[in-house]
Amino acid sequence: MRTLLICITIALAPLAAPPGAQGQETGEGAADPSEFVGNWMGALNVGAVQLRMRFEFGESGGVLTARVFSVDQGNAEVPVESVTLTGATVAIAMPVAGATYEGTLSEDGSRIEGSFVQMGSTLALNLERTDGEETLTLRPQDPVEPFPYLSEGVSYPNLDGGHTLAGTFTRPESGGPFPAVILISGSGPQDRDEALLGHRPFLVLSDHLTRRGIAVLRFDDRGVGESTGNFAAATSRDFASDVLAGVAYLRTRDDVDAGAIGLAGHSEGGLIAPMVAVASDDVAYIVLMAGTGVNGERILLAQGALIARANGASDEAIAANQALQRAMFEVLRSDPDVERAGEALADLVRNALEEAGEEMRAQAGITDDASLDGAVAAQVQAVNTPWFRYFLTYNPAETIEQVTVPVLAINGENDLQVPYEENLREIEAALRRGGNTEYEIHALPGLNHLFQHSDTGSPAEYQAIEETWSVEVMELIADWILQTVGS
Repeated sequence: MRTLLICITIALAPLAAPPGAQGQETGEGAADPSEFVGNWMGALNVGAVQLRMRFEFGESGGVLTARVFSVDQGNAEVPVESVTLTGATVAIAMPVAGATYEGTLSEDGSRIEGSFVQMGSTLALNLERTDGEETLTLRPQDPVEPFPYLSEGVSYPNLDGGHTLAGTFTRPESGGPFPAVILISGSGPQDRDEALLGHRPFLVLSDHLTRRGIAVLRFDDRGVGESTGNFAAATSRDFASDVLAGVAYLRTRDDVDAGAIGLAGHSEGGLIAPMVAVASDDVAYIVLMAGTGVNGERILLAQGALIARANGASDEAIAANQALQRAMFEVLRSDPDVERAGEALADLVRNALEEAGEEMRAQAGITDDASLDGAVAAQVQAVNTPWFRYFLTYNPAETIEQVTVPVLAINGENDLQVPYEENLREIEAALRRGGNTEYEIHALPGLNHLFQHSDTGSPAEYQAIEETWSVEVMELIADWILQTVGS
C-alpha cells in the first residue's frame, strides 16, 4: 500500500538485460576500466526504508561494462543501456527505469561517490566494494527446488484490456481437481512473487498453500515482468479485470475444481478481491489480507501519521504533513485537469518543503535547488495519476456490502499501513449490512502489514526481519479455505 510522505519511491523495472549488452563510451583521459571491476554496494535513503543497490562492473577487451541490481526489490536487475567513463567518473544510463547513475572513484579505489537520479529526483548513492556474498539476505522460508508439487509457467489473455498476463500455477502432483486461489498483490508494480525488500511473500504463501492441497495462481501485474499492458494508466478497477481473466483461465483447467476458485488479496489486493467477487459468479470465496474498509484518503492520513510517529517524527511534523496531504487531496478531488492540477500540487509541495526544517529536507535527499525540483516533481508524479485519483475516493465498504460468498478478513495489530481496528470494523459492518453471515474476522497480535512478527510495525523493519510470513497465518488461511470449499 502506497504512502504519501515527503519521500520518493524507487520503482525499478524487473526486466533483465544481458550482461555486457550495453554500449560503452570512453571519454578523454579515462581511467583504466580494470580499476572499477568487481562488486559494489550502496543504499538509497527513500524515507522509511533503505534500498540496497549492487553494481557489478566488468571489463571486456578494455571496455567497461555494468550490471545493476536492486537487492531489496527481489534482486531485480535494472537494464543498463550505456556506460561512459570520463576520467575517474562513470556514468550509467538505465532508461527502462527512467534512471541514471554518476559516480567518481576515490583515489584509493575503495569507494565510488555519486548520485542516483530517477524521474527527476536525485539521491546520494555511494558505493563500496563487496565480495558479493554480503548482498544475500537470509530468507529461510524461501522454498528451494525441487518442489514436491507441479509448478508451471502460464499465460492467458485479458480480452477486455487487450493484453496478456503471465504467472506461475502450482498444484499438488497427483489427485484433483483441486480447490484453487488467485493471489492478488498490493499497490505499485508487483511481480508474481510480490517481491520487495528481499522478501518474496507470494512465493512463500503459494508454496505453503500448495503443500496443503490448494492450487495457486500468482501473476505479474500488467506491464511488469512477463505480462504485457500499461501499468501506469490502470486503476484498481482495471486490475480487477486482470483477476477476472485469471478466474476465466482457471476454469479452463481440468485439474482445478471450477466450483472452488477463490481470491486472496493483500493490501490493495484486498480492495480488488471484493470487486471481482461481486462481478463474477465463478468466485467461491475471498480472503482479505490487510485489506481496506475505508476510502484511500482515510487510509493515507492514518498510515502517514502512524509511520511518521514510529520513525520518531514530532507531533508538529506529523500535523504539517497531514495538512499538506489534505491540501493535495482537495486539488485531486476538485480538478480533473492533470496539467492544471499538477501545477497546483507542485506549488503546495514546494512551499511545504521550503518551509520544512533543514533536517527534514536532508532526510528527503534535498540538498540544493536541483534536488528540491526533483523531490517536488517526484511527489507530484506519484499522486497525479489515474490510480491515485481513483483510490483516493473509492469506498470499498459499498462493494463489500454486495459480497455474498464466504469471507476471511485478517489484519496484523502492528500494521501501520492499513490500521487494523478501523478497517476490520468497517469490513465487518459492511458484511453485516449486506446480510453476509459467512465470514471470519481476525486481528492478529504482533504482526505487521506483511504478516511478519514485528516490534513496531514500521516499514523500516520489513527488510531486517528474516521471517517472510507468519506460519500461523498461512495455516489459518489454508485451514479456512479447505474448510470453506473442501479438500
